Amino acid sequence: MKKVLSILSLDNFCFSILKSWCFNGLLLMFIMVISVPLKAQEEDIFGIDTKARSKTRRSDSGLGNVTRGIISKISLELSGGYGQHYNNMDFISSDPSVYPISPVLEDASSTDINSGEVVSFDSKSSVIPLNAGVRIDLFGILSVGGGYGREFGNMAMLESDQHHFNFSNDKYVFDKLYGTVGLVLYDARRRRAYLNWKYKKYSSVNTYKQAEQKIRMRQNYPWRFTLEGEFGNITVQESYDAALTATEPYYGIGLRIERELSEYTKVFIKPNVEFRKFNYQLPTMEESQIIDQNLYTVNIGLSLRLPGTKRCKIGGCGVKMKHLHDGIEYRGSSIWNMQNRKIGQWY
Repeated sequence: MKKVLSILSLDNFCFSILKSWCFNGLLLMFIMVISVPLKAQEEDIFGIDTKARSKTRRSDSGLGNVTRGIISKISLELSGGYGQHYNNMDFISSDPSVYPISPVLEDASSTDINSGEVVSFDSKSSVIPLNAGVRIDLFGILSVGGGYGREFGNMAMLESDQHHFNFSNDKYVFDKLYGTVGLVLYDARRRRAYLNWKYKKYSSVNTYKQAEQKIRMRQNYPWRFTLEGEFGNITVQESYDAALTATEPYYGIGLRIERELSEYTKVFIKPNVEFRKFNYQLPTMEESQIIDQNLYTVNIGLSLRLPGTKRCKIGGCGVKMKHLHDGIEYRGSSIWNMQNRKIGQWY
């Protein structure tokens, strides 16, 4: 009897082990079967990839990807503004009588300028500048560029205490070709670095300050401040005097303040000062007079960054944000709209 019971208990034990193995095997097979469509759905939702082969991939070919990456760093811009120029000339000549100089008082015969005498003349007039340029962003730190500008200005006669230095005309048109180099002083990236430094003094267990830091760092910061230097040459198209020439290059410096409208468009205002020299030489004289000019302007303009990411034209895809198809990044919105919009930005 005992032998029969021992055999039955052994059979029950083997049956329970076999039952457990079968159940675990079926469960494993079921998990493997359902994991295949789940994985496929995770990688492609309505034809949109959630992971790219490369974070910056914008084209199927390697050359196209590099080209689009370069294009995305280039911006085109137009600007116009208003300014005032201040002119100064330290006049000295061996024969002052040949120059268009007249006394302030017509009957003052004692105010003639003597040979070798230094007389300081100055004046102030207005100008309207128009500019068209291109800029290239370098790693978000520097910018280089260049452009073409045209100025429509007035030129008043130069004055001293007792004399006027007259010109044949009171209006001029100048063209200029210029280059720029800019250093980014403050923008969204530097703001995030500043916030990280500012909140380091708070303990990690201070949940209020940690939450405040996260909220502030996630905020959209559309401003950018750039210190910009400018240099170039001036071509006189219509002069206020035939004896005037611009033979020396000019240079200037300004503060460019930008405000993003979207990822690709922005408006800017730029207060600027330029330092110039003009040469005044009569055909009958070997000597020349130098007119120093300081030009102060404020320009307002629009900048458009060339989109390196193609617009999505796949039928049935209604995604408005940036997204991926087959590992390639596409735009879902116009360049005039925010691409990865947040709450309150769905326009």
